[in-house]
Amino acid sequence: MFKLIEFEDVVRIPPSMFDKPLEEATLEILKENYEGQIIRDLGIIISVLDVEVSDLGYIVYGDGASYHRARFNALVFTPELHEVVEGEVSIVEEFGLLVRLGPVEGFIHKSQIHDDFFSYNREQNLMLGSKTHRIIRKGDRVRARIVSISYGTKGHMLRIGLTMRQPFLGKLEWIEEDLKGVRGGEEEGASV
Repeated sequence: MFKLIEFEDVVRIPPSMFDKPLEEATLEILKENYEGQIIRDLGIIISVLDVEVSDLGYIVYGDGASYHRARFNALVFTPELHEVVEGEVSIVEEFGLLVRLGPVEGFIHKSQIHDDFFSYNREQNLMLGSKTHRIIRKGDRVRARIVSISYGTKGHMLRIGLTMRQPFLGKLEWIEEDLKGVRGGEEEGASV
């Protein structure tokens, strides 16, 4: 889920940036310090959008920089447990799939692709269902549910576990086929 979150911080403006307007210099520093950062239980900061910075700053003995209080808004991707997400398969390997979910990738173990057993075909770089003969490969669009979220020990890594073993999840073409089958069954039942 994408969120707009307000942060507060004290920003160090180095002397080399004193020639820039204060807001511009502060925004540049905040973007450099925050964008791409992973914060435990919050997610990944995509972009710093705007800033309000105090004109009144202070200096520290022995440091030529000025320090200013700043309040800023940032766009944050916060994965939520059980959230349904869509993405593109970026890597197909023997153990499963990596799916690009905007700013991060999620992992789908091959046992979580479908109720079918999927095997990896190295020559064609795809996964093939043994009973359904459904195929999934790099570039396919999929819908999945988040089943696990973990942050690395120091918050430098975000791991998202996904499943497609639930009704109306999976490769988007499979979902369309399943919906046609359900609608066809409804029409037959209505005419009886």
